[in-house]
Amino acid sequence: MRIVSGIQPSSDALHIGNYFGAVRQWLDLQNNEDCFFFIADLHALTEPTNSDEFKRRVLSIAQDYLALGLDKSTLFLQSAVPQHTQLMWLLTTVTAMGDLERMTQFKDKSQRATKETGVNAGLFLYPVLMAADILLYQAERVPVGDDQFQHLELAREIARRFNHKYGKNGFEFKIPEPLISTLGGRIMALNDPTKKMSKSLGPDSYIGIFEDAAQIEKKVARAVTDSGSEITYEPKTKPGLASLIEIFSMIEKDSPENIIKTYKNKKYSEFKKNLADKIFNYFKDTREKRMNIVQKGQEYTLDILNKGAEKARKIASETLREASEQIGILSI
Repeated sequence: MRIVSGIQPSSDALHIGNYFGAVRQWLDLQNNEDCFFFIADLHALTEPTNSDEFKRRVLSIAQDYLALGLDKSTLFLQSAVPQHTQLMWLLTTVTAMGDLERMTQFKDKSQRATKETGVNAGLFLYPVLMAADILLYQAERVPVGDDQFQHLELAREIARRFNHKYGKNGFEFKIPEPLISTLGGRIMALNDPTKKMSKSLGPDSYIGIFEDAAQIEKKVARAVTDSGSEITYEPKTKPGLASLIEIFSMIEKDSPENIIKTYKNKKYSEFKKNLADKIFNYFKDTREKRMNIVQKGQEYTLDILNKGAEKARKIASETLREASEQIGILSI
């Protein structure tokens, strides 16, 4: 079964929300499935960025992926496979403007846009590029969080429309199914448990995978909880504490109910200290592995990305050729 997914290089390091929300699931999938994971650098261009910083972020995220163990998968840069944008253009011709206007993420980001940044066309067409990302590899399953589920539904609809209009001579896009993680799909921000963990919410909102013990302990200690003293798992009335308990349960691979049994008569401070230690130790080997990858020089990482892109291009070029032929585009 072929799996396709990607993460934007929106920062220079992954945080635990990225890991438990996506990467840990990828690590499990790559053991038995044909996995293609990419750094979505083209998608990231819809947000303001500095060119030098952007290059550094892309390389850094690739090193994070390798340190976490995604070397068994096909890992590549989205921009290194030009067929992504080529197929995207073909798919825009079977995509309705109204569909794109209804996308929640477009509405949210448009409302937050300033006069300086504005709303670019890339943000509007983002879901079509995402559809191309998926359909290009005839993916059967797509790991997806709840914030991208609407986009995947549109990708499925775009595939159906293409197949209905052009799929009369054998070639059709596969209709991808969502693969939703039952654990860790939505890690909440430390400073606002009503929002998903994100670096855009400030340094106190997230825990970086490669942060040191002191930084992690400081952030967990500051994490929003409540004025109570009893450690209970009540997501509706104690969302901050519930979020920390969920992180603990993900690390321990145990239920929140069992976690609170252990800390039933403990203070919040003791629980938070133990959680910080657990987070630091969980990624200890990953930190050491990343240091070794960085010491090998950027050529080592770029070589892996190039080999991944070469494999991806072979599949992507064949899919694009077949889709183009169905439409009637001449092959010259």
